[in-house]
Amino acid sequence: MSTIASTSNSRSARLGFRATPEQEAVIRRAAEVAHKSLTDFILQSAYSVAEQTLLDQRLFVASGSKCQELLELLDRPAQPNEGLRDLFSRKDPWETR
Repeated sequence: MSTIASTSNSRSARLGFRATPEQEAVIRRAAEVAHKSLTDFILQSAYSVAEQTLLDQRLFVASGSKCQELLELLDRPAQPNEGLRDLFSRKDPWETR
């Protein structure tokens, strides 16, 4: 996973959000326990979850027979598919403007 610059002068983007008092108390306590500033704790936590969310969109693990089933499905010749025909008949979203 990537590391996050910890110096405040290298950060230029500003993020803002609202939390309940209970959420704030839990997050502040967790930051204290981790010996981090509130900003560093929130940024590192959000960044880690964001990276994992993006990886989940590109990487998955299949073991044993499930891996073999997947490879067999991928090796099959393409079959006509109404959903794909519909999808590929549409303009790309970036071309509609």
